[in-house]
Amino acid sequence: MTPPSAGERPLGFGLGLRAPHMDHVRRHLPDVGFFEVISENFMDCGGGRRRALDAIADRYPIVLHGVSLSIGSTDPLDFGYLARLRDLADAVRARLVSDHVCWTGVMGRNTHDLLPLPFTEAALAHVAGRVRTVQDVLGRRLVLENPSTYVGFTASTMSEQEFMARLVEDTGCGLLLDVNNVYVSAANHDADPVDYLDAIPLDSVEQIHLAGHTDYGTHLIDTHDGPVTDEVWDLYRRVAERRADIPTLLEWDDKLPGFPVLEAELGKARNVAGKARQTSMAGGRRDG
Repeated sequence: MTPPSAGERPLGFGLGLRAPHMDHVRRHLPDVGFFEVISENFMDCGGGRRRALDAIADRYPIVLHGVSLSIGSTDPLDFGYLARLRDLADAVRARLVSDHVCWTGVMGRNTHDLLPLPFTEAALAHVAGRVRTVQDVLGRRLVLENPSTYVGFTASTMSEQEFMARLVEDTGCGLLLDVNNVYVSAANHDADPVDYLDAIPLDSVEQIHLAGHTDYGTHLIDTHDGPVTDEVWDLYRRVAERRADIPTLLEWDDKLPGFPVLEAELGKARNVAGKARQTSMAGGRRDG
């Protein structure tokens, strides 16, 4: 697998690149550390949109984030999909290639949703074997995200955080820690998000996601359609006090605002991480 080059600059703070903002990015070259694109949106496209991505990739680091790898499915891995993903990663010189610890379909049908896994020894062995194969095909470390979940399996014998930690140990994959998803899932399952963060091996976290969610009273939904909440900022601060160098990305996918709104929200992440770094240097993490 190809490690990052020692000469590559740190990614820093980035934004999800969405089609309505691509012209703005090309014209104004905003102060953004990197851009993340949805892999499937560009794997099979050409024309103006692909030329726009290539132009942006000439000026900014790019990371790829997939939603259809279906690493937990019982369907065979789609090697055609993996070949196209590898070609795209090579073309845009992707710094990271990520997807989710989930399954998205079965028997050839894609639900276009990120469905939860049972956290069992059998599921862990199944996913780990597939992760190794994917990494061999891509020729790089695969980075996997914790998705938001709304139901769980009574058959589970371990927590999600233990499953993720053991997956890293078994395969050498990296983690994409979505702090908003940690908060959403914890609220939906009446769990403590701090316990989750304390159990995750932060030295294996390659990237952080921040996003907004919607509170429906009885449950939270990971909607990516508004600002990051105070509770999620507080969890991010706790992570940053332990490791402030993790590349951090703001996701905003629905009810998309103007680009300056995204820049302002990303500025909050910079400020939180900066203050957390100062706190850590001054004497360690504070609680509460």
